[in-house]
Amino acid sequence: MGRDLSALFDPVSVAVVGASDDPAKYGHAIAAQAVRADGRRPVHLVNRRGGTVLGRTAAPSLSAIGEPVDLAVVSVPAAGFEDAVDEALRCGARAIVAITAGFAETGDAGRARQDAVAERVRAAGAVMVGPNCLGLADNTTDLFLASDTFTPGGVALLSQSGNLALELQLRFRPHGLGFSRFVSLGNQADVTLVDLLADCARHEGTQAIAVYAEDFGDGRAFAEVAADAGKPVVLLTAGRGDASARSAQSHTGALTTSADVVAAACRDAGVELVATPRELTVALAALHGGRRSADRRRVAVLTDGGGHGVIAADAVEAAGLTVPELHEPTRVQLREALWEQSAVANPVDLAGMGEQDPGSYAETVAALLAAEEVDAVLMTGYFGGYAAAEGGLGGGGKALADGEQAAARLIAARHRATAKPLVVQSMYPDSPSCRTLAAAGVPVFGATEDAARALAATSPGAPHTGVTPLPHPATPLRESGYLETRRALEAAGLAFPAAREIHDEAELLAAAGEFSGPYVLKALHLLHKSDAGGVALGLAGRAELLAAFREMHARLGAPSYSVEAMADLTDGIELIVGVNRDPRFGPVAMVGLGGVLAEALHDIAFTLAPVPADRALHLLRGLRTAALLDGVRGRPPVDVDAAARAVETITTFAAAHPEIAEIEVNPLLVRPDGALALDSRAVLA
Repeated sequence: MGRDLSALFDPVSVAVVGASDDPAKYGHAIAAQAVRADGRRPVHLVNRRGGTVLGRTAAPSLSAIGEPVDLAVVSVPAAGFEDAVDEALRCGARAIVAITAGFAETGDAGRARQDAVAERVRAAGAVMVGPNCLGLADNTTDLFLASDTFTPGGVALLSQSGNLALELQLRFRPHGLGFSRFVSLGNQADVTLVDLLADCARHEGTQAIAVYAEDFGDGRAFAEVAADAGKPVVLLTAGRGDASARSAQSHTGALTTSADVVAAACRDAGVELVATPRELTVALAALHGGRRSADRRRVAVLTDGGGHGVIAADAVEAAGLTVPELHEPTRVQLREALWEQSAVANPVDLAGMGEQDPGSYAETVAALLAAEEVDAVLMTGYFGGYAAAEGGLGGGGKALADGEQAAARLIAARHRATAKPLVVQSMYPDSPSCRTLAAAGVPVFGATEDAARALAATSPGAPHTGVTPLPHPATPLRESGYLETRRALEAAGLAFPAAREIHDEAELLAAAGEFSGPYVLKALHLLHKSDAGGVALGLAGRAELLAAFREMHARLGAPSYSVEAMADLTDGIELIVGVNRDPRFGPVAMVGLGGVLAEALHDIAFTLAPVPADRALHLLRGLRTAALLDGVRGRPPVDVDAAARAVETITTFAAAHPEIAEIEVNPLLVRPDGALALDSRAVLA
């Protein structure tokens, strides 16, 4: 069930330590907000000088209040922070909101102070947000402990940026969105993003959760909680560049960036990942009402001008959705409702009929929402212009404006009667007609790309697989050489060709006698053997094998070599399967087209490890080159199920070995009759 944060969001009483009449101090802003809800619970103001603050008597200390304090907001200089927290705990505080800065963000010494305070808070059975935070608010319990007022609504915002919250407040307003809760995360010394996410998921007053995070802490736990939230979670994050890949020692590590990891975790958990505050607002406007399209992504576009329709169709397809032709029964229905020049294929173009009869918008929307071949509708263009200008095009004056308003009410009623998403792009998003739609829960946007992005947010997308639990840790590997890694993977159930380690010519010839050629010769103790010229393939017999050994040994002087049976590459596809251990999200799996061109082709997919076979099968089928798996140009299909089972084996092994920083099998040869690992490598943390 997660931590009990009831004292944080609905305390019995509140005290603001560091309350001040000085507008330049944060304690003044917090106190001014806190007293707004004085009728809901006792609110005490504490200033070490006593006297009055905001015209109210201020206590010189928490102890001087003379009664227990359930939640204490601490906004004092860093030098007095520990004493203030300790006094709050002595006075019975079950929750602390630590505004004070100057801790982990300043370096190791500050982190040590912060950790010590957090330990004392937990030992007392209390919870603490911060330090270095900007407060919190809960509109559902009239708790106002941030410097700004937040419009009530159904979105909980968990943010590492206070200014971002202010921007979202402005962006939310046109869409009728507001906040159930706001929490400034601060340094997360005690209460973490994961704790808050879990609590907001349980909170009845929260319909959707917005997160801005630069540091996830335990990213895997974040994904696990988000996957089980039962309500939309939208994530805006920064710092998703590729810096983490610079020190990688394997293809897997080199191909895995922070952006890939975050995107994979979000896909697994069903989190909507966005890149800007504007996009976050668009996604929330679409998801806030809980609407999701069916198991397809088919969009009908409705316009009263060809240009808007074509542009909207392009935007919808760019967002990963489709604009299919409408079925004939739907076209017949539209032809009966519209005039001759209207286009009814998709996009549906009223072709000026809206100026003659604004009610045609409502009739067409109703028909499209009812069509079985349509999952969602985007209405784009001039709608809203008649009511905005009381006449607009055509000079119809008040009659057109009233007709459009009536159409808006009919569209709103049709929207309420169906579960299918409807979004609107209008040249006049603030017009009375568009406000009527917005008030009914229809997302209205001024930009076509925003409307398309909103529909993408409501579409089913990739399957929400959740996060597979980590297996129990296995006995750690002590060596990560090629043969040691290979033996461990073989023991886990992964098939390899026959192989023998050799050190000299006599051992080489003895190994050649144990299995027939053709042979492969590999120089060991080289991480990238192919790049160093340490692999010789297709050696037909002993003579070729011996010659290759002498040449390779003279050039590389490796301490040992591996003689292996050459796999039959006929009709095979080479894949790469790897796992890279991320410091925040744990083991992250990569699956893609492999061999020596793995990095050049970059046809790869990511997910959190371990990867069950059914999830692996979906990843393989989602590759750009997936058609190769089913056979092309007369080649037979390969055993994709065997490949998926191999992915499960490799990723489960890696997840059970936290001492492994990077591991990969490349290539994994997949043939019509099964899968065979041809090479592997591992790097210990």
